Amino acid sequence: MDLSDRFERDIQYVSRQLSAGKLTSEELTRYAIDKHETVGASLNAYKCWRPERAMAMAQHSDQLHSSKQTYQALQGLPISVKDIYGLEGYPIFAGSANELPEKWQRNGPIVSSLTAQGAVFIGKTHTVEFAYGGLGVNNHWGTPRNPWDTNSHRVPGGSSSGAGVSLIEGSALVALGSDTAGSVRVPASFTGNVGLKTSTGLWSTDGIVPLSPTLDTAGILTRTAVDAHFVYSTLQQSSRFESICSTIEQQYRRFDGMKFRIGIDDGIIWNTTASDIAQVCMDGIRSLEQHSFQTVQFEFPESTIAIELRNVGGPVSAELVEFLRSELPDWYERLDPVIRDRIKLGGDISATEYLRRRRQINDSRRTVQQHFENCDVIASPTVPLTPPMMSEIVTPEDYMTRNLLTLQNTTVGSFLDLCAITIPVGLDRAGMPVGLQFMALPGNELMLLAIGRRLEEIVRDKQLMPY
Repeated sequence: MDLSDRFERDIQYVSRQLSAGKLTSEELTRYAIDKHETVGASLNAYKCWRPERAMAMAQHSDQLHSSKQTYQALQGLPISVKDIYGLEGYPIFAGSANELPEKWQRNGPIVSSLTAQGAVFIGKTHTVEFAYGGLGVNNHWGTPRNPWDTNSHRVPGGSSSGAGVSLIEGSALVALGSDTAGSVRVPASFTGNVGLKTSTGLWSTDGIVPLSPTLDTAGILTRTAVDAHFVYSTLQQSSRFESICSTIEQQYRRFDGMKFRIGIDDGIIWNTTASDIAQVCMDGIRSLEQHSFQTVQFEFPESTIAIELRNVGGPVSAELVEFLRSELPDWYERLDPVIRDRIKLGGDISATEYLRRRRQINDSRRTVQQHFENCDVIASPTVPLTPPMMSEIVTPEDYMTRNLLTLQNTTVGSFLDLCAITIPVGLDRAGMPVGLQFMALPGNELMLLAIGRRLEEIVRDKQLMPY
């Protein structure tokens, strides 16, 4: 089996090859670098690309292995990092035109955990400026290309705009992102990957440039749900490879044979989704019904409240304005006008209005819990439209319309404090990936991953690649 075949296998397999000495991190990292510089040359996934530094990290990982130290689960694996994470030795721009002060380069707990395991940081991926946008557009540094359309420049989804692209081009096996209103799930859906939005506070956001402390969460993108489970479990307990494998097997068995109840609402989430996308998602749900899953219809007024709040900026705009004025006062006027005008529209509000929005969010978070008495998860299309072409979002009005719609379904999970996952289930009429989203009460990441794995097994024949 050659290196390309091994790279295409799941992360657990690659890690086992590394731990057994059948593959070196230096070989794996060189392969990842070559993929970026050939397949990914025109995709613009990375803001900061330092292959020599990645190779040095790979060599260090191999040295640790040769010294007979216990092999860690993510040791030696190439991981891309969204450029709002601090990463020592790398500049940080957070999508803006200028490098941020040195204090934002410091490693936070997630990066520190991966560093301690001997992971290889392959580079820092592009983000929307200060993570404020769902399409993935960046007018300072260029918008990454969605790899699924080789003819037209389609957006990759945001705000973790380079993350999904890095996985598809083959330069990373894991991508670190953040999710405030969909910034992990949208790019995962648009690029045919799996995206996991964790529960609020589960993983520390220290060391990540904030957008909205009320809603910010750290998250991951991977190629499959199996990979997401492996990475999630490792970040939860940061353990040696064999221990993680044992833990995952126990977790799989815990959910084997369970008959999950899937909630489907008849409101705005499905009604505003393009018909071809809705059909692909419903086909995915029907396939689960054939494997002992049950669907439950319900009314979902909290989704409408969440979307209406998002449309006026929610707490996000006000919290970003406060951060910029307090931490980076010279940055505000340097913002891309598209970003600055949107922030100003929703951010210059009174304290009373800000508190009213927070109260509405808290009230909805309480009432949404009643729906989970009759279902285990709520399902929806992850994104209700096809990834737009750049030519379709030239005017501010076109951008605003598509940006709001893109983030509509994922916003619901964020505002209602749910954890969520998106799983690719097929292609739409334009030949672009379609993601199916599952949302659950906080703390149910393992259940989401189990459902994702089950769905992945059923629709495996649809897991296509653009190349």
